[in-house]
Amino acid sequence: MDITTKTPPPPPQPTVAEHKRTVRGATRPGDRVFLGLARGSGIFLLVIMAAIAVFLTWRAAIAIGKNEGNFLTTFEWSTGGTDPVFGIAVLAYGTIVSSVIAMVIAVPIAVAIALFLTHYAPRRLSGPISYVIDLLAAVPSIVYGLWGALILVPHMNGLFGWLNDYFRWTGIFSWEEGPARSMLTVGILLAIMILPIITNVSREVFKQVPQTNEEAALALGATRWEVVRMAVLPFGRSGVISASMLGLGRALGETMAVATVLSPDFLIHGSLLNSGGGTFAQNIASKFGEANEFGRDALIASGLVLFVITLLVNGAARMIIARRKEYSGANA
Repeated sequence: MDITTKTPPPPPQPTVAEHKRTVRGATRPGDRVFLGLARGSGIFLLVIMAAIAVFLTWRAAIAIGKNEGNFLTTFEWSTGGTDPVFGIAVLAYGTIVSSVIAMVIAVPIAVAIALFLTHYAPRRLSGPISYVIDLLAAVPSIVYGLWGALILVPHMNGLFGWLNDYFRWTGIFSWEEGPARSMLTVGILLAIMILPIITNVSREVFKQVPQTNEEAALALGATRWEVVRMAVLPFGRSGVISASMLGLGRALGETMAVATVLSPDFLIHGSLLNSGGGTFAQNIASKFGEANEFGRDALIASGLVLFVITLLVNGAARMIIARRKEYSGANA
């Protein structure tokens, strides 16, 4: 007579709803303390954000109420007289254009470096390169600014001349032989500054790709590039978007590097190669020390616009990530 041993069935796992109810109704003292600290931290962060928004809105309303020009379209910043006139048209244009240039340059290079370090480079090479990239992320912005002013700007004439010779017909690459303290130079410098941030985050995301996904693609006869294209990039898409938004946040708010490289003025130049322009952060940094009380309110009003732009960018990034989450492979 054969006696078979039956394996007892595994205990049922709690559902997501049951787990949430357990967390909400934590009974252990440690759980209650941790839950309270976590909840309090989230509420405290929201309170800080609300306080910043209220302060900026209050001071901005004072300045805009006394402004003799149009705050959105005026090409002037004169806050010291009896009839103050100021506007953010040039600052908004310069901030957005320089950040877009930085993102166009930095994101493809950063993703390529991250893929090289995680899927192509040997370990003895990827380790030192990753370490150097980590060091670049810790370099202060003023150091980048000094390097840009002393090294980058003098060596941009060759690139500007080439762009002028072959792409002058576009209008945005015409050059009048002036100093290379322009929006394109600022965009290149910002791209160098945000490159380590995007590379580091993308590298860590690509390391999290399930090994089974790559092995399955290889088993089907895929080449290494096809593995990257079909298994790695779809999985890491949301992470790359998050990394890009982190880099964009630094590019939008960068101050000292831009102030060191850019020749500020309040004109919108059709060409990216001609000197001049301005950004929100650069204008605040250069004018805040010498401004009177009303001038500081005007600068705070421009800071409110930068604050709103940053919130909109982050909100758009969250929406993109939420829409593409199901295709990223993270929920597989």
